[in-house]
Order: sequence, then C-alpha cells, then structure tokens
Amino acid sequence: MFVVTMALRAAPFVALTRLRDSQVVRYLGRTMPAGVMVVLVVYTLRDTTADLGSWLPAFTALALTLAVHLVFRRAALSIVLGTATYMVLQVWLA
Repeated sequence: MFVVTMALRAAPFVALTRLRDSQVVRYLGRTMPAGVMVVLVVYTLRDTTADLGSWLPAFTALALTLAVHLVFRRAALSIVLGTATYMVLQVWLA
C-alpha cells in the first residue's frame, strides 16, 4: 500500500517533467485562467434580473474585482474584496 500511495503521489510530477516542453500544455497555461474566469462571471451573472437587488451586488462586485486586479495584480486580493463586496451588498439590499 505504501508503494502504491507513493507512486500515485509522484505520478503528477513525473508526468509534468515530460510535458513541460509541450506546446499544448503551454497553450493551456496561457488560456485556461482567462477561460475559467469567464465561466465564473457568466455563472455569477446568470440569475440577475432587472430588479436592483439582483444585478447591483453582482455588477458592483464584478467591477471592483476587475479594478482591484488591474491595479494591484493580486488575484487573492481581488477575489476576496469582490466576494466580500458581493456578500455585503446582498445582505444590505435584501
């Protein structure tokens, strides 16, 4: 069991050393973060309606997240501030 566990833990590192120079992996490394963010934005905004309490928290948090990320280039900071803004506005406008 020990050998199997250690082999399974080492497998991703062994695979990555062989794929490091791959064009496909390099392409996915450049495009996946933006693609994931687009999916998350669409998922967040999918249930917004014309009601102020529906779209204002989402769009305000989205704008703040984008602005903070463009200014500071810190993903964690922009995500935390955007999420906190969204949650505060959801409670405040409820």
